[in-house]
Amino acid sequence: MPKKDFLPFSYKRLAKEFPEVEKEYDRLARKCHASGPLNEKARRLIKLGIAIGSESEGAIKSHARRALAIGVTPEEIRHAVLLGLTTIGFPKMIAALNWVHEAFEKGPLKHRGGD
Repeated sequence: MPKKDFLPFSYKRLAKEFPEVEKEYDRLARKCHASGPLNEKARRLIKLGIAIGSESEGAIKSHARRALAIGVTPEEIRHAVLLGLTTIGFPKMIAALNWVHEAFEKGPLKHRGGD
């Protein structure tokens, strides 16, 4: 099954409408991930934290599912969300926690190597 079958609708639409941009975006994401000493688990949790801080529902769900796909446990993901409480506040942390739980219901997002 092609890797794009597991991507969110919005990303698939971007790839269809702007295939060269999507190709370069994916290449840049893979390069960013490979350009430092952090292991994949740390990178996935950091990306989740960035998504939480930016209050992006789609990114939170996507990064939670990607973390699950590489073996990060639901407990570790929930702990990462909880750490946002004293930085972003209770309402935003609870919203992120709700989105993470919705992502858990969908299950892991197949890892595509990039962002």
